[in-house]
Amino acid sequence: MTGHHNFHSESRGYLSAMGKQWLLPLYDPFARFMGISRAHEKLLVRANLQPGQRVLEIGCGTGELLRTLKQRFPEVDALGIDPDLSALRRARRKATRGGLQIQYERAFADDLPLPDDNVDRVLSSFMLHHVPVAEWVPVLREVRRVLRPGGELHVVDLGGSLSGPNGGHPHRSSQAGESLPEQVLAALVDAGLSGARVDGYGRARLGRYVFYSAGAEAGGQSD
Repeated sequence: MTGHHNFHSESRGYLSAMGKQWLLPLYDPFARFMGISRAHEKLLVRANLQPGQRVLEIGCGTGELLRTLKQRFPEVDALGIDPDLSALRRARRKATRGGLQIQYERAFADDLPLPDDNVDRVLSSFMLHHVPVAEWVPVLREVRRVLRPGGELHVVDLGGSLSGPNGGHPHRSSQAGESLPEQVLAALVDAGLSGARVDGYGRARLGRYVFYSAGAEAGGQSD
């Protein structure tokens, strides 16, 4: 399977970082207040980054995670994708102000503009709960496709129960009786990722959050 880009993506809908475009300037201070920056620090520790690795963040928003990453690991090659052009503009401005080399590109997580076996790490921070459960496996299959053999996915997301289909939160599915971590782990496995596991927990003003990790086996992609 080779990489492809959905040229009809301009018409697709998405949920912006704060739900409303005009609230976007408030997102970074809100995130700091809610304790998301601490979750970012913990996620980066779990990612075990090494100089020269190529890292992709899906749903990068205004770029806070990758900004922190490049400050800690300047020799890592960082790329962030997000469908929200306004958020990407803010991310690029912050990177420029900080003198940080970070590439940002508009894309959807289920249609990554990257070739196969292209990145060593994929990161996801508080994005998955914005995506309907039915779309988790297509997103994670794209992650599996772009990961190099031996590469890893590291996710942090909300740890609460599933809410209803409105408001951008996960839609209830036939597995609605399962806990959210169980559903995430099942999606990781269904997408062909190996070693899927819960990698710890944290708590902030936004509530409990959960870390997950999974990998791309060196033996090739499973179908």
